[in-house]
Amino acid sequence: MRVVERDGVASVSQRRVAAEAGVAPSAVTYYYAAVDDLLVDALTRVNDTYVAALATLPDDADAALRALAGMIAAGPGPERAHVMAECELFLLAARRPALRPQIERWNRAVDAFLVPHLPDPDDRSGVCAAVDGLFVRACTEPELTAEEVYRTLSRLVSRAPRSGRA
Repeated sequence: MRVVERDGVASVSQRRVAAEAGVAPSAVTYYYAAVDDLLVDALTRVNDTYVAALATLPDDADAALRALAGMIAAGPGPERAHVMAECELFLLAARRPALRPQIERWNRAVDAFLVPHLPDPDDRSGVCAAVDGLFVRACTEPELTAEEVYRTLSRLVSRAPRSGRA
């Protein structure tokens, strides 16, 4: 992830990762036969962190949305660089099928988080897309605050039609 954070996903190679880790290139190739294997592992570790964080958000709906907003609106500095690297890996899944199961895992986790807020799967799908878009926006707009993200999410959740309504 440090290589992706600093230089972008296109710069990832077994040799660069070995240099970053301070090990011989053969050590990296022993565990990762191809660059895609490195990228899948990196994205899996990112997902492990986010999926675990989603699972520990408060039961209170408002507090949970606020906590999610805080996850999305990473502050300036190393946190923002890390979020940018994560987004870059997510976007790479469009070209690298090996990464797609992790994207699907993330989508399922966000959907599960939203079930108590939005019973309708179509409503959740729209808010899931907004969450992904807000992560990207947080990368491109350093001034985006957790409060702004919270207000956006809160509006989307409160304005979504509820199942069973005419």
